[in-house]
Amino acid sequence: MRAAGGRDPAAAAALPLLLRALLIATACGLVFALLNLPDGRARSSTAPGGERAAGGGGGVRVSVEQGLTREARRLNTVTEEIDGQTDEIAAEEDERISKSPPDTKEKIWMMQDQLIMAKAYLHFASPQGSAHLIRELKLRIKEIERAISHSSGGSRVPRSAMQKMKAMELTLSKAQRTYPRCSQMTSKLRAMTHHSEELVRAHQSESSFLEQVAVRTLPKGHHCLAMRLTTDYFLLDPKEHEFPTRDIRQLDGYYHYAIFSDNVLASAVVVNSTVAASKNPGSIMLHIVTDALNYPAMMMWFLTNPPTPAAIQVENLDDFKWLPGDFSSLFKVKGVRDPRYTSALNHLRFYLPEVFPSLSKVLLLDHDVLVQKDLSGLWDLDMMGKVIGAVKTCTSGESYHRLDSLVEFSNPSIFNKFDAKACTFAFGMNIFDLNEWRKQGLSATYHKWFQVGKRQKLWKAGSLPLGQLVFYNQTLPLNRRWHVLGLGHDSSIGRDDLESAYVIHYSGKLKPWLEISIPKYRDYWNRYMNYDNTYLQQCNIHG
Repeated sequence: MRAAGGRDPAAAAALPLLLRALLIATACGLVFALLNLPDGRARSSTAPGGERAAGGGGGVRVSVEQGLTREARRLNTVTEEIDGQTDEIAAEEDERISKSPPDTKEKIWMMQDQLIMAKAYLHFASPQGSAHLIRELKLRIKEIERAISHSSGGSRVPRSAMQKMKAMELTLSKAQRTYPRCSQMTSKLRAMTHHSEELVRAHQSESSFLEQVAVRTLPKGHHCLAMRLTTDYFLLDPKEHEFPTRDIRQLDGYYHYAIFSDNVLASAVVVNSTVAASKNPGSIMLHIVTDALNYPAMMMWFLTNPPTPAAIQVENLDDFKWLPGDFSSLFKVKGVRDPRYTSALNHLRFYLPEVFPSLSKVLLLDHDVLVQKDLSGLWDLDMMGKVIGAVKTCTSGESYHRLDSLVEFSNPSIFNKFDAKACTFAFGMNIFDLNEWRKQGLSATYHKWFQVGKRQKLWKAGSLPLGQLVFYNQTLPLNRRWHVLGLGHDSSIGRDDLESAYVIHYSGKLKPWLEISIPKYRDYWNRYMNYDNTYLQQCNIHG
């Protein structure tokens, strides 16, 4: 009888042997699969993102090679654990490799592949087999391990390492001729790889769907807030439905900020941060435009939380009678449900001269930005005859942020008028010279391209692609510090970039008021939200 919790000594002694047997059987199929593919061996290359991709052959063979190589690496890890190697050593080596140039990484990865194959041959080699081949494999393994160690973190692979790779290649060829068949295990590994790839695709699809649901769903607390504010607004005496009368001042005496939003809390944070960052908040005039559904809630919030000493005005989109009757539904696109792309408020930016007929300049802020420094300097910029001031979103080599990533250039009307490689600019924080806009007749330009886009799909959904065409050659580039983007999708933005920015922008799906937001950026947003507010307490909204 074994003692409770005891361990059978014979079973313990057999465990390493069992693991080695499993490794031998699986590696047998791995080697056959890798060495009997159409191009004769697995080749590694470097993909644009720094990931490895198999070269040569069709897509199915590529995915199988990658799956087999991943399985081999897992088995190799088991071997290393049996041999007493630690995860810390492997992590240090991976870190050194990650710091190497792309060409060096590729050569190191090729050596690692050779190492995996050599160890696999060595483990299922019969003791009664070729003693010379076994000794040669052990020698080559030691040589390649040293070569990897010497090459990791370096700027290039030494010539001696290249010679060791060629020697290993010859030895592996000998091993292939000595151990040519493991067909059953090959079939099993291929089936396992295919099943794993199907699971990965299914999980990716599910994850994407759930993320879209989270993005489009209004949090329960926000819904509660809108309902309570709306109810209280209609309980007010009609005389209390407007903001207190202020001293009449010339419109040009203010710095005018515009926010087009249907999100009460998001607008509140933009307003609070703008006023807090201003050197002279009494000179600020904030213009908020929202839709009819959210107008009572927006009004009630700022009636009870006025941005003193700044002035504020809240307007209802439906009160703009000069807009087309079907304006709210004009921007619906078949198959596109994301409100960021189909919202009428998002497209209202193209009607700024009509929204503010008496203004010469206005600063438009999206509701997912945060103002950290005084922005009055933007009104003093020499616009040099341009209509819009904006931060460019591309640098050398970043093709994703060029015009052809947003607009379809197969159409002659696009191809003949625009440069496909032109750098795009960012919406979210833009200064507009409305006088120059009117002078250049850009409203007519907008309507022309909008009608072209209605007849034929020439650009991606949303207002940004269309904006690139409307304001083409009409954009004044701003210093990047004015507007740092990406806090809604990029977790790698440095603290120095964030702290030095005038405006930070949660562009992307992961908005700061959602639970799926990036945690390290959420605190910046929470600084400007008073969670002790009665309405927020009642609706259980907290930071």
